[in-house]
Amino acid sequence: MQIIDNHEVITHFSFTEAIKVMEQCFEDFQMGKISQEKRMVQQLPDGEEQNIFAMMPAYLGRNRYFGSKIITAFPNNHKQKLPSHLGEIILFDSKNGQPVAMIDANAVTWIRTAAVSALATDYLAKSSADTLTLIGTGQQAVSHLAAITCVRKIHRVFVYDLDETRRKQFILEQQNNYPKLRFIDCPTLADATMEADIICTLTPSKYAFLSKKEVKSGAHINAIGTFTPDTRELTSDLMASGQLYVDDYQAVKRESGDYLIPLSEGKIDQTNILGSLGELVTYQKTGRTEERVITIFDAVGLAVEDLCCAEYIYQKVKE
Repeated sequence: MQIIDNHEVITHFSFTEAIKVMEQCFEDFQMGKISQEKRMVQQLPDGEEQNIFAMMPAYLGRNRYFGSKIITAFPNNHKQKLPSHLGEIILFDSKNGQPVAMIDANAVTWIRTAAVSALATDYLAKSSADTLTLIGTGQQAVSHLAAITCVRKIHRVFVYDLDETRRKQFILEQQNNYPKLRFIDCPTLADATMEADIICTLTPSKYAFLSKKEVKSGAHINAIGTFTPDTRELTSDLMASGQLYVDDYQAVKRESGDYLIPLSEGKIDQTNILGSLGELVTYQKTGRTEERVITIFDAVGLAVEDLCCAEYIYQKVKE
């Protein structure tokens, strides 16, 4: 069995490649060529009520691969200078059940999550969008910056994080990586969002913080940071006012607090979901209907994404 570590994943899997792999993944998923099982999520009984252990199995077909991502999510890992998400993807050959690879899940998650957001952004954001807001300055802020700049010509990047030190350090590092971009240090949330064409919420927040009044007309939002029924980033009024698209209907209706909480409040109903990313890439649904609407992509992350990436990386490394 081949072991593919973090460095190998990042070396062999660019964001441009990942976006293309994710587009094919969502097309195959929509057409029923690949499938996944319900994510198993266990909240660890460690007193903090926030650390999570999860398993995400998927099947890519008889002549392809199957397997599972096994991962942990510890939001406070940055205090130990560790990534918040750690784990492995185990890949099996569908022809004989043989385990063929163990691939670093943190690196795959880091890339594929941002690639999916970029894919959704390409379908839902205005073509003229050139300002980006990153809310949260963890690992996903780095990857979302890289991925979104693959699909839109970004000129300004607004950065907001509750931790001022982390915020300033992020800007310092990324300004070196992207010397042509203008990074703006935002002391308040409104400073970061009011002028943004594209907003990425990338936090493990238990409570909604981004409201309609802080988002301009015509903006696109990628709500990415949370994936459990009791956590969310967007307020109910924002969810009710935007055109909502999801990565998967069943997963969002089962796991997304951004969707389930306003649903329970009666602020939205099931008709608020206008389409899925699979429907967008297969042109079964259209995206943005007009320039001034707010579009929202609510994603909880799918096992098929991880397995399609793992397959691509394994085959590329093997060759």
